[in-house]
Amino acid sequence: MSDVSSLSPTSPSCGMDKYEQLAVVGEGSYGVVLKCRRRDNGQLVAIKKFLETEDDAAVRKMALREIRMLKKLRHDHLVNMIEVFRRKRRFYLVFEYLDHTLLDELESSPGGLGEDKAKKHLYQLLKGIDYCHHNSIIHRDVKPENVLVSNAGVVKLCDLGFARALAAPGEPYTEYVATRYGPEVDIWAIGCLFSEMLTGDPLFPGDSDIDQLALIIKTVGKLAPRHQQVVSRLAGGAALAGAEARRSVLPGVGLARDLLAACLRTEPRARPQASALLRHKYFTTDGFAENFNAELRKKLGKEIEVSMMHQIG
Repeated sequence: MSDVSSLSPTSPSCGMDKYEQLAVVGEGSYGVVLKCRRRDNGQLVAIKKFLETEDDAAVRKMALREIRMLKKLRHDHLVNMIEVFRRKRRFYLVFEYLDHTLLDELESSPGGLGEDKAKKHLYQLLKGIDYCHHNSIIHRDVKPENVLVSNAGVVKLCDLGFARALAAPGEPYTEYVATRYGPEVDIWAIGCLFSEMLTGDPLFPGDSDIDQLALIIKTVGKLAPRHQQVVSRLAGGAALAGAEARRSVLPGVGLARDLLAACLRTEPRARPQASALLRHKYFTTDGFAENFNAELRKKLGKEIEVSMMHQIG
């Protein structure tokens, strides 16, 4: 498990010597993300540079988990990991570079992205999440900064540091296997993202856990019975008993609102699977899915051509 070379999809080769650092494009508790250029062919990449993983067990665990997940998952709507190497007690993960994040788009569009773009982004997110769930992986950290967007409008999920495998019946739980969560947690998160893409504002901007729970109840209805029991034991949780849902507070109209409401059902087991949401009338009406899939194939084909040119060059 400690041998990173066994986890790398390609040879570590010369590590950072192959790359020219251009800018820091992200920071977190794990380390930083660098925009870099390959010196030999000019290919742009994003390199996640972790903290000193030999000294921090939590960071090391997160790095190894993400590497294992990304080795297992390869999909058009998940960011592609190119290589992994270790240098001076740190892990470096090299990814394909995408121009910006969904968070960038939301910050530059305070009134929302418009339904056409939101719909296309949502469809691609669901395809990526459906692939994860089909492979018994839950992402657990779907949020605007973890959604990458290319200049052509191709959407890819990134950052699987909090992802977990779902245990099969009878399989023992491990640090990589989820115990309390199911695919429904990702569906809820995608519903929240869809709402934010439509309006430009977070759906549940609570100041505290209790405040956020009150907003959820007022927006989508009472919590599931087992969740009510847990909340009632929290400080201030008893005050939520009288909170009531308001009518028609979800954004969107017609089929868009219907899909959003399905994602945000308070009973997790009542939320549709990603595969079912991809077949929702919101996507099948007027030939949207068929036409957009054809559009995506062209865009992804061009990206593959560019990638191959860099490899040859």
